[in-house]
Amino acid sequence: MKDATYRELSIEQAGRSIRSREISSQELTRSALRHISEYNPTLHAFITVTEEKALADAKRADDELAAGVDRGPLHGIPYAVKDVFDTEGIRTTCHSKILLDNIPAEDSAVVARLSNAGGVLMGKLATDEFAFGGPTDDLPFPAPLNPWNTEHMTGGSSSGSAVAVSSGMVRFAIGTDTGGSIRGPAALCGLAGVKPTFGRVSTRGAYPLAYSMDHCGPLAASVTEAAIALQVLAGHDPRDPSSADVPVEDYLAELNGGVARLKIGVPRAFFEKAQGISTEALAAITQVEDALRAAGATVEDIAMPDYPLFSTCGRVILTAEAFSVHEENMRTRAADYSSLAMQRIMLGASLTAADYIQALRLRRELARAVDDTFNQYDLILTACSVAPAPRLDSMPDPFTAPSVIQAYPFSLSGHPAMSVPVGLASNGLPLSVQFVGPYFKEARVLRAGRTVETLFGWKLPVLALQ
Repeated sequence: MKDATYRELSIEQAGRSIRSREISSQELTRSALRHISEYNPTLHAFITVTEEKALADAKRADDELAAGVDRGPLHGIPYAVKDVFDTEGIRTTCHSKILLDNIPAEDSAVVARLSNAGGVLMGKLATDEFAFGGPTDDLPFPAPLNPWNTEHMTGGSSSGSAVAVSSGMVRFAIGTDTGGSIRGPAALCGLAGVKPTFGRVSTRGAYPLAYSMDHCGPLAASVTEAAIALQVLAGHDPRDPSSADVPVEDYLAELNGGVARLKIGVPRAFFEKAQGISTEALAAITQVEDALRAAGATVEDIAMPDYPLFSTCGRVILTAEAFSVHEENMRTRAADYSSLAMQRIMLGASLTAADYIQALRLRRELARAVDDTFNQYDLILTACSVAPAPRLDSMPDPFTAPSVIQAYPFSLSGHPAMSVPVGLASNGLPLSVQFVGPYFKEARVLRAGRTVETLFGWKLPVLALQ
C-alpha cells in the first residue's frame, strides 16, 4: 500500500480494509515503519522502534483473521505507548539515564490489554524525564518536536505520544496524565486526548509520578478513535489497588447522539483569569458555546474555585509523591537525572507531613466543589491550553504553562476530561477546548467532544516535514 494512504486511514477504515483482505496488517505495519523511519529522525517521537515485534504482531493478526479469529476494532492496528509503560523484553527508560538498561519481565496492564485486542506495538515514545522533567539538552534522547511547527512546544509530558499521532506515524498512542500530560500535548498538537476517571484505566506497570493523581489514556487522531482505544483500555484490574471496580460504559453506542438537552456549565472566571490566556483561545470557547446552543444544549456560566487553590494543592501532593518515588535514586544517582527533573523532584524534599496532609484535605474540598457542579450540570466546558503552542525559546514553568493551567485541576479531582481541537489560530497552530464530566461518565464527555468535532469540521491534516 502507498504510505500516504496509510496516514489517511482511520482505525475504522484500516480495520475494514484488513477484514476485507484489501490490505493486510503486515502491509499496514510496513507502511507505518517506513513512515516512522522517514519522520522520526526529525521529530524524535520514538525512543525505541520495535520493528521485529511489530511485524510479528501483524503476522499474528493476519493469521488469526484467516482462521476466523477477530479480536475487535484494534485487530491488526498499529499503535505506540509512552516509554513509561512496561513492555516485556523491551526496554522501558522513562527517557532517563537512570533506566537505560531497564528490561521489564512483564507487560503493563495497558500494553497487555492492547495486545489482547490484537494491536500491533510499533514502539516506545519519548516523554519528559519520568513524566516530570522537560525538553532539556541533558537527556539521553532528543526531545520531540511539534510537527505543526518545530519551533513550538509539543506540551508534556506525553510529548512523543502527541507527535507520533499528529505526524501520522500511528493513529493513536497511549500517554499518562498527572497534571494535564495527555490533554496538554493533545491540545497543542491538534488531537483528541482523553484523561479518564481516576482508576478507570489500570496504572499497573506504568512508572509512577504521583500515585494518587496518575491516569492513563489515549491520544488519537479523532474522538471516535479515542473512544475505540479507551473501550479496550477501560476496566477493573484486581492487581492494581487504585483500579475502580465500576462497570464500563459502551463508549461508541451514543457517540454520535449529539448534545440536545444537555446542560453545560462554563466556569468563565476560572479561565478568563488564567495566566497568558489568549484572545483566540477565548474566542474559540465562545464559538463552541454558540455551536452547542445551536445544537440544542443549554450553556450557562458557573462558579468554580480559583485556579491558585488547585495549583497550590496540586504542587504539594504531586511533588511530595514524586519525591517518595525517587528518594533512593536521588540519594545515590542524583547526577544521572537531568537538571530540570532533579530540580522539580527535589521540591518534594522540603515538604513536611503536615504540608501533605493539609493538601489532601484541601483536595477533598476542591474535588467536592467540582463534583457538586454535576448536581445541576451534565458537563463542564473550559479551556485546555490557554493559547496555541508557545515557542520553544519561551519555555515556561510546568505548573503555569499554557498546556497545563486548565487541565491540572481535573487531574487533581479525578474527573474524566478530554481535549478537543476546534480550529487553527492565526499562526496556523491548533486551538482546543476541554470537556469535563461526572465520575465514570466518559461516554458523555466523548459524545460532547464528537459533537464539537463534527460541528467544527475538524479533521487532522496530513502534515509535511518542515
